Amino acid sequence: MINKSYKKLLEGKSIIRELSEYATARGKEIGYENVFDYSLGNPSVPCPDGYTDAVVDMYNQENPMTIHGYSPSLGIEDVRAAVAKSLSKRFDIAYEAKHIFMAIGAAGALAHAFRLVTEPGDEIIVFAPFFPEYKEYIGRTGAIMKVVPPQTKDFQINFEAFEATINEKTMAVLINSPNNPSGIVYSQETIKRLAQVLEEKQKEYGHEIFIISDEPYREIVFDGKDCPYPAKYYDNTLTCYSFSKSLSLPGERIGYVAVNPKAVDADILAVIMGQISRGIGHNCPASTSQLAVSKVLDETSDLSVYETNMNLLYDALVDMGFEVVRPGGTFYIFPKALEEDANAFCKKALEYDLILVPADNFGCPGYFRMAYCIDTEKVKRSIPVFQRFVKEVYSK
Repeated sequence: MINKSYKKLLEGKSIIRELSEYATARGKEIGYENVFDYSLGNPSVPCPDGYTDAVVDMYNQENPMTIHGYSPSLGIEDVRAAVAKSLSKRFDIAYEAKHIFMAIGAAGALAHAFRLVTEPGDEIIVFAPFFPEYKEYIGRTGAIMKVVPPQTKDFQINFEAFEATINEKTMAVLINSPNNPSGIVYSQETIKRLAQVLEEKQKEYGHEIFIISDEPYREIVFDGKDCPYPAKYYDNTLTCYSFSKSLSLPGERIGYVAVNPKAVDADILAVIMGQISRGIGHNCPASTSQLAVSKVLDETSDLSVYETNMNLLYDALVDMGFEVVRPGGTFYIFPKALEEDANAFCKKALEYDLILVPADNFGCPGYFRMAYCIDTEKVKRSIPVFQRFVKEVYSK
């Protein structure tokens, strides 16, 4: 018999993927250059030459067994050591290879982190707005996802609601900064206050509560600022990272979990994640990807286009009368729709070939997400279309 719970998922297809597929089909009708597709968060800039050069050099010079053989369950030792060295230098935390677990992208990192610190029935707290796939990532572990409602004035953590949600069943708090979908970067003040609350609750409940920090957008920050690194402020932190956005390598599916060396049982947590892999088959990331990223750990793609696009859209949206919090990073912007039902709003936008994602599945009804990882020229061409849509449909 086919698993009924997975079969049922066919009834609730990802709205992001659904809209992306619509945009592709519409593009075949009118030319994709005429479809203003803000649906999918797929990087729009090439990876650095250094990554490509590293791959080419390996294929020309390395022993084929090195690049095509299975990697160890925890990742290639030299790669883990290189990641630890880079993080230690950057964030002044004494990571060693034993604290690094190489994973198949951020999704693989999260899959291991959730299972590492929870048993079925335990709770993981998530802050809205959140990446919709968290529901399945967490739910399929047997843990329960508890959602803290958003603080829409700035999309920092709603601490009053958080403290009403946390309880003795809470084993982890999942944060995502810079945030998909809001683009907001949690402030140092927010991270410090979160750490303080969790320290108090650990003592009150008599067990550890981990921060699982989902950080694929860590390098995409604006206005010359840095994104606070949660592990610097809280010992029991698991940092889940992907090179998909920083190096524009989503198809390579490579990332890691970095265990704070001061965390409880820090020296064996990566080893335990290796055992978790045995149960979920989410193990042994591609050797080529691991070896190549280890050569460019301190590089990024040219990410400046995302800030350019953000500024263009933010200014235009404000001018059109939208309520929108200015993003501090990522390649997403998160305006409030011009009517209560964001689904209806986004459906009307389709008539203008504007592909926008309603945010109900992100835990924030009434808002919509725009992924502006597209050519700047196309962003510029979309603005008059957006203005016409708003004027004709909403008389603004």
